[in-house]
Amino acid sequence: MSKYSPEVEHILGKATATVDEVAQLLGVGRRQAYEAVKRGDIPSIKLGSRILVSTRVLNQILDAGTVVAA
Repeated sequence: MSKYSPEVEHILGKATATVDEVAQLLGVGRRQAYEAVKRGDIPSIKLGSRILVSTRVLNQILDAGTVVAA
């Protein structure tokens, strides 16, 4: 049995997630997620105009239960 909902499992099943998906997973607003990425609190990569976050990093954040608030 999975410890996450099907929606979360779907996102975490991919190699990367968008910042909007990160916001959904962490239960924060879109703006707060983008600010956390900009500050470096959530490591990301930029491909063209897209900002992506490794789902491996997201798993670590979810498992640790630590999200830095803006």
